[in-house]
Amino acid sequence: MNNVQLYTEISLLPASLKQEVKDFVDFLKTKSQSKSKITEREFGCAKGLFTIHDDFDEPLDDFKEYM
Repeated sequence: MNNVQLYTEISLLPASLKQEVKDFVDFLKTKSQSKSKITEREFGCAKGLFTIHDDFDEPLDDFKEYM
């Protein structure tokens, strides 16, 4: 679909639907801008931000009756 066909289709819509088309176009613009801001993360960038306890893999006391 070229620009003229798209414009023709939009111009035939009622005003309420034209507003929805405009809102959707704004959404698409925002979506494409936010994707461009994402940068590749460096390996290990979260190192030291959290710790895992030694007993992490141990069964929880709350589930003993099910085991």
